[in-house]
Amino acid sequence: MPAHPVVDTHVHLYDPTVLPYGWMRGDPVLDRPHGLAEFDHAVGAVQVERLVFVEVAVDPGRHLDEARRIQALADRDPRIAAIVAHAPVELGAAVEAELDALQRLPALRGIRRLIQDEPDPAFCLAPDFVEGVRRVGARGLVFELCLRAGRGQLGPATELVRRCPDTRFVLDHLGKPPVATGALDPWRREIAELARCPNVVCKLSGLITEADPARWTRDQLRPYLDYALACFGPERVMYGSDWPVSARTHLYGTWVAILDELLTGLDAAARERVWRGNARAVYRL
Repeated sequence: MPAHPVVDTHVHLYDPTVLPYGWMRGDPVLDRPHGLAEFDHAVGAVQVERLVFVEVAVDPGRHLDEARRIQALADRDPRIAAIVAHAPVELGAAVEAELDALQRLPALRGIRRLIQDEPDPAFCLAPDFVEGVRRVGARGLVFELCLRAGRGQLGPATELVRRCPDTRFVLDHLGKPPVATGALDPWRREIAELARCPNVVCKLSGLITEADPARWTRDQLRPYLDYALACFGPERVMYGSDWPVSARTHLYGTWVAILDELLTGLDAAARERVWRGNARAVYRL
């Protein structure tokens, strides 16, 4: 385990009895409240000094309610140091009103508009989407990319990044490569292209979720982690748990231990950047 506290850059806090999350309805692991008390129980011996809340795909029209609820929690517990909220950037210039409302929240640091479930791989290259993302960057906010490489979405996302050079991007979950099949290509080629863009940081998170939940092994994960670390370098990767989605497949400490082993070859300063330094810089903690 890391010898010092960490910053968890990918935590979902929610209560489906307060706000509607239709996508998780009936899920025995997720469809119940997951707040700070549950998080504290899950982390066990891992010292989490700060966390970044990431939007949870609340039902349409309720994203401001979700962000405001998390801000109220952050007002009471400073460990919630940043909020990444949903905003419909596909509205283009019209997203400004949404961003105005969200930026009234002191902890807002980023915007995420899910791409992963869009049937058109090039959805994110629509002119209004690109314009919306540019406006996110103009406000000093990061834009988080949550997509599925196996659906051909990583290449178009790289083009989005190129078209928005003044926006800082965060790639969630290594782009969700198809770990379950063991396929490394074309993910390797595409992730290397994305890593050539200097305005992108990659989260080391969510990888076990893409594996076979009953059969995954550390050896199966290692090629993806090694390659992402080689492409981005320790200056542009960050730790994230993806809790509680992660609870479907593994304990919180399991992922921390896997990353700790991955990082053993780095010097102490580089390891510190991955565990918390990069997160502090990206999210202005």
